[in-house]
Amino acid sequence: MEIANRTLTADVIAALTYWPGVVWVGQKNPPDPVDLTVLLPFFNEVLQELPWWNRDWKVSHVEPGFPLEIESDHHGHPSRFTEVSVPGTVGCGSGESLPFVTKVGIAGDQLIRFEAKVGDVVIGPAVAPAGRLEPHPFARVLTGLMDLRGIPVGVMARETARSMSTIHMLRSGRHNPEPLLAQEIAKVLGMSEEDVRVIAGLDDGSTQ
Repeated sequence: MEIANRTLTADVIAALTYWPGVVWVGQKNPPDPVDLTVLLPFFNEVLQELPWWNRDWKVSHVEPGFPLEIESDHHGHPSRFTEVSVPGTVGCGSGESLPFVTKVGIAGDQLIRFEAKVGDVVIGPAVAPAGRLEPHPFARVLTGLMDLRGIPVGVMARETARSMSTIHMLRSGRHNPEPLLAQEIAKVLGMSEEDVRVIAGLDDGSTQ
């Protein structure tokens, strides 16, 4: 799904940034009402571009969104974009419906992120190329922690008694961080095993 460089209309931006339940500096309280129905064709247009999306299903209802991040230069800590979560409903001609929520990121009038959740299924932008599995999310965190500490792959491999290829696969997300490996990595990073287990998604007692 290609979303980059998609220009949003002024009415769609107004609907995405209509947050009557939120009080924040710079916004009129309560804000002037806007037409939220303009979001229906916008969301449907994006979803319809998915080659596997069932065209019978359409977003039929949306509610005011909630800001997750607001574009601002407040207090010298600039945020370059606005991200908002918009709840709603999708339905089909048979009368069946499912809860729907999207996460939309905008910078100026440009759409930079679109993630939807239909029922319990998340639809979002991929990291890996088409036809390849998505990397384990632990990969990015491990790579960042190692780089910040100046720990080369060879050192991590030696200290954990693992091969360099295993560490490379962990850093690329092609290998899951099982509990024993998380314990060994924690020692090299100088972190608690409990913290690394949480970061690796092993805090629920699972093995994945």
